[in-house]
Amino acid sequence: MVEIFVLAEHRQGQIRDITYEMLTKAHEIAGKNNAETTAIILGKDVKDKAAALAEYAQKVIVIQDPKLENFNSEAYQKVLVHLIKEHKPILTMVGHTSYGIELAPRLAAALQTPLATDCIDLTIENNTLHITRQMYGGKVNANAVLAKAESYIVTVRQAAFTAQKPEPPVNGQILEKPSPLTEEPT
Repeated sequence: MVEIFVLAEHRQGQIRDITYEMLTKAHEIAGKNNAETTAIILGKDVKDKAAALAEYAQKVIVIQDPKLENFNSEAYQKVLVHLIKEHKPILTMVGHTSYGIELAPRLAAALQTPLATDCIDLTIENNTLHITRQMYGGKVNANAVLAKAESYIVTVRQAAFTAQKPEPPVNGQILEKPSPLTEEPT
């Protein structure tokens, strides 16, 4: 089945609101495209956060590793490249935050995948990604269609979507996977 990945962002032990906003939009897109939403959470001792994510996604992939205790774009990139190559999601959503702005371009370059940043709306039609971004300080909404690809990466602007828990909650499967990191990040 086709998957849509959402990278869960967390700080100081709390899942950030942008994660739930992206999961809500991913659930909407998945419903229209016969796809499945998959939340990805990386870090040290983060398994306890998976149950909250499972209410929004069919699957939650948890990778715990002491090397992921603090955000490091190089380490996150290596883990996500491994997961994306393994699962081949049609779309990977990352928050347009200080983390995402650093991570998403690295990830897109490593995978040679189209990237759209600071998106305020997304749709997938005929396996092609359509996005909306704002330009000129929010005075103009620009609609774009990305070149056809097997997979896309986007960063999503905070508060672009309203977080809404699906009714009934999804109660997705929680999968703990081993970390592919073999050395300390720089």
